Amino acid sequence: MASIVTFFGQVKIEMKKVSWPSRSELISSTIVVLLSTLALAVYIGVCDLVLSRFVNFLIRGVL
Repeated sequence: MASIVTFFGQVKIEMKKVSWPSRSELISSTIVVLLSTLALAVYIGVCDLVLSRFVNFLIRGVL
């Protein structure tokens, strides 16, 4: 039990050393992540659409 108390005491000490971002930094970072995720989703969607049409073209051409 003492080791658990020691562990959480050390966690509390380390959490005080953390450099937390300001509200504006947090909002800016969140916007960057959301836009990057959206761009990647669009890119993957377009690649999927192009490749699926290409495969359908090959299948129809063979049959």
